[in-house]
Amino acid sequence: MSFPTPIPRAQSSVATDREERIRHLPAAAREAFRRFEALGDRVALDMVILAILEDFAPRPPAAPLATSPGATRLIEDLGFDSLAITEVVFFIEDLFGISISNQEIVLVRTLDDLRSFVRQKIPAPGASR
Repeated sequence: MSFPTPIPRAQSSVATDREERIRHLPAAAREAFRRFEALGDRVALDMVILAILEDFAPRPPAAPLATSPGATRLIEDLGFDSLAITEVVFFIEDLFGISISNQEIVLVRTLDDLRSFVRQKIPAPGASR
């Protein structure tokens, strides 16, 4: 008789914690997060980043950010201020287990900048966090 291999407690706890953190995001973003975690799907990661931005946006965007040009500016076009950007940074750091310095984030001005920046900061799937 074969029994399923149990998931180590620490790994199970981390996965549950991450699921809890994203429960307020739309279902499509939660599924994209799971796809990224399982497969390293960078397109799925982009979807998660945009959902996080929409969640923390000081005012609702006129259209879904997924349809916005990559050159859309966080401050001038989307109305982000330093507090909203700080909240996004803290959430991304906590969710993905990365560190983002003030010197790094001030260089992020557009949607494309943010997507590219986060892609560079997040370790490849299977790498230690």
